[in-house]
Amino acid sequence: MECVVQGIIETQHVEALQVLLQGLCGGRQEKLKIHEICLKSGTNLGVEASEVHLLCSLSQTDPVWTVRHVGGPMRGAGAEQLPAHVRSVLESSISSNALRFFYALGYKMDYELVRIGYVFQFQRVVPITVTATMLCKVPKLHAIDEAIPVTPGIQLVELTAPASTENYSEAVGAISSFAEHLAPLIHLSKPGVPTGVVPTASTAAASLVSRGAMKVS
Repeated sequence: MECVVQGIIETQHVEALQVLLQGLCGGRQEKLKIHEICLKSGTNLGVEASEVHLLCSLSQTDPVWTVRHVGGPMRGAGAEQLPAHVRSVLESSISSNALRFFYALGYKMDYELVRIGYVFQFQRVVPITVTATMLCKVPKLHAIDEAIPVTPGIQLVELTAPASTENYSEAVGAISSFAEHLAPLIHLSKPGVPTGVVPTASTAAASLVSRGAMKVS
């Protein structure tokens, strides 16, 4: 299981977000470039639709492939009151020819995209991963070098934390607390809930970048 919140930020404020996250996370920033292929099951695999994501990390010398299945959010009155989605996630390493395997099972490609950005790791009650990525559509099959930004000037920010049925409330609390530190720049909420750009982002970004420049000098 994992807990997740997300929001959007203007690209011009990403530098300020990096400064803020470096202060919170101790400067542990890594570049991120992922080729993502979304596959949906064919009619021969059952009545309910099945969706998996094949992820190839391109930020390393040797590409690393992973398959990921994300379930729906936790249901119930209590879950509705939580400030973050709690959902099941299954993930495993795979070989580079996995796409052929899923095609053989009857899966069909729904879409593919490239995520470009960076990732921070933060340890509090639970480990929290923060990613800020530009989503780029692939105009032709597997033509990742020709990827074009879906929303130029806007990046997607996600906070995720591992959880279990025993500790998900602690994980949600940790993510919510961390999100408050980012509130001057970005409003984070459950996936699918419109957030928009924070009105105070420009002022906060200018202050953060200025302080970051002072520390460097």
